[in-house]
Amino acid sequence: MKYTFTFLTIFLLAYSQAVAQNQQGQKKVVEQTAVVNPNANLYPAHDPVMIKQDSVYYLFTTGCGVASSIDMKTWKREKPVFDKPPEWITKDMIPDFRGGGYWAPDIQFLNGVYYLYYSYSAFAKNTSVIGVATNKTLHQNDPDFKWIDHGLVIQSVPNRDFWNAIDPNLIMDGTQGWLAFGSFWGGIKMVKLEPDLLSIAKPEVWYTLARRPRTFSLADSNPGDGAIEAAFIYKRSSYFYLFISVDYCCRGVNSNYKVLVGRSAKVEGPYIDKEGKSLDNGGGTLVARGNEFWAGVGHTGHYDFDGLSYMVMHGYDKLDKGRSKLIIREMKWDSDGWPSIDL
Repeated sequence: MKYTFTFLTIFLLAYSQAVAQNQQGQKKVVEQTAVVNPNANLYPAHDPVMIKQDSVYYLFTTGCGVASSIDMKTWKREKPVFDKPPEWITKDMIPDFRGGGYWAPDIQFLNGVYYLYYSYSAFAKNTSVIGVATNKTLHQNDPDFKWIDHGLVIQSVPNRDFWNAIDPNLIMDGTQGWLAFGSFWGGIKMVKLEPDLLSIAKPEVWYTLARRPRTFSLADSNPGDGAIEAAFIYKRSSYFYLFISVDYCCRGVNSNYKVLVGRSAKVEGPYIDKEGKSLDNGGGTLVARGNEFWAGVGHTGHYDFDGLSYMVMHGYDKLDKGRSKLIIREMKWDSDGWPSIDL
């Protein structure tokens, strides 16, 4: 009995150690798989937009951030567009303004000039402005590299305007330029621009492109619960596609940001989703949402590079405390012309 007990004890101890080691090994494999998350681009970014000059891709993000890459994978930080907020932004425009970098830029190239639209705002208020700067080149070692700021394009004021002047996006319809923008409140708006693309065309004509249900008993100064923003209009074939981000960003692992789309034969809309519902009436076909890796994804840009169409956005990484990371995916198109991505 003594020997049997000893043998059994040794066997049980060895078995328990083997089980523990196996569990630890499995845990390490899981942890390593998570850390090596193949779905994540490790570059930190928020509200990214992208453009290509020659063989170099340039990324512009909230905070005046600029980065460059030759493969859309490895990014090098460049000098910011502004080292301080433009002087035309005053306390009268944004009483709560505390400086810092611009929000949610948009970069476009037209007629040999790069146009950078940007916004400054008081958080969760429609005390906001959109400005524009231009440059002949994005290569910072080029003698012609110089940002010229042209100042105010659009301003929103609480209790005067039921819209918010942030998240600008320039779209061309032939030679006519349009600027889409907005968040929460009355939703996504759009205006015609003058030929120089630096100001609103006269007489002013305003369009509403998309809205989400909102509690209208709230004061106009309250952003409320109609969570919609980050419009980006992308032209493909005979359609203009309006991508929007809905629900909430900026909450780390608690973010539930997602991307919807609708399309129209005319740039001014109406934009209709796959089920035939207007985006101006709460519609939108789902393109991307959070998963096991991302708490939420959104604020997209859409581009054609080398014969492929790409969707650029940020996501809140569940495996890194909800930090915002750059995501770049190829867009796929079904037989009816609706986009999707593999997140």
